[in-house]
Amino acid sequence: MFGVFAIVFLESCLVFFLPGDALLFTAGYLASGPSSVPESLHLPLIPLMLGIFVAAVAGNQVGYIIGVKVGPALFNRPNSRFFRRDNVDKAQEFFDRYGPKTIVLARFVPVVRTFAPMIAGMSRMRYRVFVTYNIIGGAAWAFGVTLLGYFLGQVPAIANHVELAIVAVVAISLIPIVYEAMKARRERRNDAEPTLVEAVEAED
Repeated sequence: MFGVFAIVFLESCLVFFLPGDALLFTAGYLASGPSSVPESLHLPLIPLMLGIFVAAVAGNQVGYIIGVKVGPALFNRPNSRFFRRDNVDKAQEFFDRYGPKTIVLARFVPVVRTFAPMIAGMSRMRYRVFVTYNIIGGAAWAFGVTLLGYFLGQVPAIANHVELAIVAVVAISLIPIVYEAMKARRERRNDAEPTLVEAVEAED
């Protein structure tokens, strides 16, 4: 169980490629006490959710501090195997669009949830405002996704095909990223295509 808390903490502030949503769903499923899983893997629901909540909120707090202290230097670094500038730009665009609500909404968007608190810190969002939204988002994510796994784990059809359910959760969590990527690609393509006026002027 402490491994779950550690992964949630790291994904909330440092490591963007950890499987947060699938992990919470699976943990909730194990807390439902499925008969197909050894009893040693059954997790206590209340301590599990509280631990995930604390780890998620603490991780975002660390991310905010990182943004305040070393944000510009971190975000201006070149691409590497584990760092992509596109991920930062994606989170920045999300932040610009939704403002403080980003801290809540980003909880349900992989990658963005890792960088959003750093951008909040770099943008000098008021600390009290950040803490408020951080607690709300952490609670919604920790309790919501975990309880989803817990209750669906008691549905026989899903319990017998939990692997498919986990894949579905991951797929659903990736929809916002796919949508934003397609939208950005479409905008770049439109920017690259000359308008009719520009085409006529070029011929002249």
